[in-house]
Amino acid sequence: MTAADVRGQDPGDGRISTPSAARVSAWPADVPARLTRALPALASDRGPAPEWSEVVEHFREGLVVCDADDVVRHVSPVAERLLPEVTAGAPLAGVGVPGLLSGGDFTHHGRRLRCRRVALSSGRSCRYVEDVTEIVSWSDALLAERARSAFLAVVGEKLGNPLHPDRAASAVVRLAVPTLGEVAVLVLAPRAGRARWWRASRVDDEGPMVDSGVLAAVDLPPAVVQGLDGVEPHAVDWLVEQAVEAGWLPGLTSADTSARVVPLPGRDGPAGVLLVARRGGGWYEDADVDLVRAFAARAGAALTTALLYRDQAQVADTLQASLLPVEPAEATGVQWGTAYRPAQAGLRIGGDFYGSHRLADGGSVFFLGDVSGKGVEAAVFTNQLRQCLHALHRVESHPGRLLKLLNDALLETTQAHDRGRFATMVVGVVRPCRDGGLTLTLAGGGHLPPLVLRNSGEVEQVPLRGMLVGVVPDPRIGEQTVHLDAGETCLLYSDGVTGARGGRRGHEQFGTDRLIAALTGCQRMPAPALAERVEQVTCDWLADGDHDDVAVLALRATGPAGRTPRHLHAVPDPAATDEARETRA
Repeated sequence: MTAADVRGQDPGDGRISTPSAARVSAWPADVPARLTRALPALASDRGPAPEWSEVVEHFREGLVVCDADDVVRHVSPVAERLLPEVTAGAPLAGVGVPGLLSGGDFTHHGRRLRCRRVALSSGRSCRYVEDVTEIVSWSDALLAERARSAFLAVVGEKLGNPLHPDRAASAVVRLAVPTLGEVAVLVLAPRAGRARWWRASRVDDEGPMVDSGVLAAVDLPPAVVQGLDGVEPHAVDWLVEQAVEAGWLPGLTSADTSARVVPLPGRDGPAGVLLVARRGGGWYEDADVDLVRAFAARAGAALTTALLYRDQAQVADTLQASLLPVEPAEATGVQWGTAYRPAQAGLRIGGDFYGSHRLADGGSVFFLGDVSGKGVEAAVFTNQLRQCLHALHRVESHPGRLLKLLNDALLETTQAHDRGRFATMVVGVVRPCRDGGLTLTLAGGGHLPPLVLRNSGEVEQVPLRGMLVGVVPDPRIGEQTVHLDAGETCLLYSDGVTGARGGRRGHEQFGTDRLIAALTGCQRMPAPALAERVEQVTCDWLADGDHDDVAVLALRATGPAGRTPRHLHAVPDPAATDEARETRA
């Protein structure tokens, strides 16, 4: 039974309303009658009946009853224990407990008390005093736990996005201030003898200011080195001195600052350490340290992910760079032009390839091909073919025989890995002529026939045929010889050009006829511009739609002096023309 069970409103006739029937039914059978007889005595000057004391001594709340002049008339046993200064017959204002007059929560003898005044009849009053020390403590602990949980939830959300180590590290120290401290320093595990660090410091009420730097591994504070070894330093009294000496705590001194260092969990070891410091000299309590450790666990996971992504991205970039088509090597009397657009632009690699290698006799072997499949697997296969061509051209320079050797090597590779792979290719050998032209010896392995752009502006299709490479032993290989006069160009291309689907209806193939029409009249274009034009008209036809890999290789005869005629006419400078006229005048 509590004091709340006997609260009521004064009905105005000098009586106090009795508790509700629901509450009374829960009491012992004789309590309601005894309490009803005792309440009128509480409001009188005679004091409570003896049996009243037996009832109220079991209340959780203490009762202090005063008359109309605020003179204490009764103090319950609970009130006597909570307020030993309050005695019957003493004025309430003179007992030295201001909280009884003002009401609300107040601290008395180290306990948190809550006072509530209830008016009685004839100007009398009753103070209900309750010890809420545990309740307030539990409430404060619950609020603190909710705040920590909310903070860690925000940390998890914010640190789930950055996949770059620098951005992740900057986010870690920014989130740590001011919840964990006024200054937060993150030191990554050293690489190549140097350790990178980030620091966030609170500037007044504004957001934290973040800066960074690099420190030699041998100059790291001992506490940081200990943290990087996976051990949380226990001698926290000298952490601040080391951080101040390192220049990481601007505006703070070792006399009025406390700090903690916590390792950040990583894959094989700590990804780094986190140092937090705050002004005031108060030690980090156990709950604070637990919060720092929970924050460090999330920060370590985010940094580990970012570092892993960086390492994988570097490996992927290195591999992609090795799988990209290599620009043809310079050759006497030849101007090369290339264009390349993979089907998956995000990968930058695909199943089309081209290149060239110099021959000992002054000529060059060149090639353009297309392998089955797309993406990474196709790119790996193209790299294998390029490596084979790079090795085989040293022992065989004739295009037809070179293709057959490549076919045999490809069959051995596909059978060893039990994976059916094939390719279409055009391989040629170009040699300069005395008249400035070029002689091309071409061999075809199931690829689209090359095109020749003559000086007249007309486009010829080379009747080059052949079987796929890597399908059957001893395939039929087509061979043709083409002569280019100075200024003429031979164009090799993949099926990503002629097979591009788009146009007005969105599904029409670009086709060979449209390609020939786009090249007609472009005889004065240099080889790079011509290859770029083919790529451009193909992309225009696609209109940003899906497409296959696109590869273009153009070789142009530059003439006797190795100079290519310009396809743009020079425009005289108007100022120079006026000066020349004045001179003649």
